[in-house]
Amino acid sequence: QVQLVESGGDLVQAGGSLRLSCAASGNIFRINDMAWYRQAPGKQRELVAGITSGARTNYADSVKGRFTIARDNAKNTVLLQMNSLKPADTARYYCYASAEHSPFYPPRDYWGQGTQVTVSS
Repeated sequence: QVQLVESGGDLVQAGGSLRLSCAASGNIFRINDMAWYRQAPGKQRELVAGITSGARTNYADSVKGRFTIARDNAKNTVLLQMNSLKPADTARYYCYASAEHSPFYPPRDYWGQGTQVTVSS
């Protein structure tokens, strides 16, 4: 099993910044893709930003130019720097990882419990 623990969520005013962190631990042979998703009340979970093991990134159009995803492969962590926050960014943010326990088995998907980000106007 792999555990993902997020931190960094908070209440912030519009225009402010937050930095989310997610640390993976457990029986890890290799972590492939990592990502941040978010889910607002009454809405579906959506991809915010993703990053491959080779550091290729992709972003939702709504956050391009404001959010930056990065990872530290040695520490099995992924970060999300969020700048110029808007009330529309208010949601619970979830960390995702595709992780392998062994080179002989396919990777599995793992999710964290989420961290709340609230942006006030």
